[in-house]
Amino acid sequence: MHERSSVDELASLLRRELDRYSPGGKLPSSRALVERFRVSPVTVSRALARLAAEGLVVTRPGAGAFRAAPHAPAAPAGDTSWQEVALSADGATDLVPRSVDASGVLVSLAAPPPGVTEFNGGYLHPSLQPERALAAALARAGRRPGAWGRPPMEGLPELREWFARGIGGPGGTVTAAEVLITAGGQSALTTALRALAPPGAPVLVESPTYPGMLAIARSSGLRPVPVPVDADGVRPALLADAFRASGARVLVCQPLFQNPTGAVLSPARRAEVLRIARAAGAFVVEDDFVRRLVHEDAGPLPPPLAADDPDGVVVHVSSLTKATSPSFRVGALAARGPVLSRLRAIQVVDSFFVPRPLQEAALELVGSPAWPRHLRAISAELRTRRETMTAALRLHLPELALPHVPTGGYHLWLRLPEDTGEAALSAAALRAGVAVTPGRPYFSAEPPAGHLRLSFAAVAGTGEIGEGVRRLRAARDEVAGRATP
Repeated sequence: MHERSSVDELASLLRRELDRYSPGGKLPSSRALVERFRVSPVTVSRALARLAAEGLVVTRPGAGAFRAAPHAPAAPAGDTSWQEVALSADGATDLVPRSVDASGVLVSLAAPPPGVTEFNGGYLHPSLQPERALAAALARAGRRPGAWGRPPMEGLPELREWFARGIGGPGGTVTAAEVLITAGGQSALTTALRALAPPGAPVLVESPTYPGMLAIARSSGLRPVPVPVDADGVRPALLADAFRASGARVLVCQPLFQNPTGAVLSPARRAEVLRIARAAGAFVVEDDFVRRLVHEDAGPLPPPLAADDPDGVVVHVSSLTKATSPSFRVGALAARGPVLSRLRAIQVVDSFFVPRPLQEAALELVGSPAWPRHLRAISAELRTRRETMTAALRLHLPELALPHVPTGGYHLWLRLPEDTGEAALSAAALRAGVAVTPGRPYFSAEPPAGHLRLSFAAVAGTGEIGEGVRRLRAARDEVAGRATP
């Protein structure tokens, strides 16, 4: 059983039993709860902490847990309707309305209910995260001299150097002076778009593309303009047309294992994309988000676009988060030329700097023997999970088209038959016990067809993948009006 579901179930059981105790009454000891429910002490501790956070119990160190006193009657609700006017009155002159819609992001961030297979997750399952290595790195980082002091605004020099080597390759085409440490990839993308495009401006985006980036653009008052992607990445001829038609000065792309299609920008197109952007006087924001989630059978990876860019066309974004933990939010922005000063200024104004203990922990982690071992382990495991999911889909759901099987990343992109609506299938899937990601939020304009994105990294193992696909088969049968075989 997952630790999270164990905590959920134990908290639910204890919540129902609270009526047995009067206010101030003592609950059984943690040891008694461990023995009774056959769970770990950690599960008991987390379940009690959850009830304490809900105000249902009070914990006293050394004494135990006690039922809390009844809540006082809730205060009357205030009238917040005035905010509708305040939040909208000054937007009438906006060239592009600034809307903050986080629904496309929350699909991948929200944890499904207990017992639901998580095919919608955007991060590694806890069993794949280097938790011991992270804990050891944090412990060592906390003992470093000056670890709790203020870091340089741009980030620790040693960490900037480490990212620079990873971005520029052995040739050293990117230097530490051209790198800023950021609080993860999402923060870096936000800084980049704010620096490169004023409110109301168009920004070229791949179609389909990462919903979190579309949300950033729209909340900044930018106008996403789609450029179609195929198996070889963004299409250069259509990219050139989009630059001419829109007058955009920014393209956001994911050249390696694109989200959601998994496409890799082909060698012939790499130079062409940079040439087209340079001719348009435009920047390319390169979101290199899953380079460290390459599968075991991938072969040599192409270098980042930034490694082959002497003219400063590329603003590069990378992060450690996807390969570690959703809470390990350490990333980097790399750029050269005057734009670097603007990126730095915006980051300082927004957040000052990334906390030094987190930067020190990142240095400890990537410099430890555990780091390459972890990368090798997830490389092998992701390949196994990808092969398990593709085999299960071909067996149970052959009518769902899988045009491209990536050798990196953590998901598959499926095209639905014309007679299947993605909203209906997603809802039926959740009723059947599997959470999937509908394709609509990945398109900035009308999609050509219905799609689903299925993640194989957020589940416990291959057994859960097989069961999840069988549940999706049942959901597909429900939508099609057929009885499950």
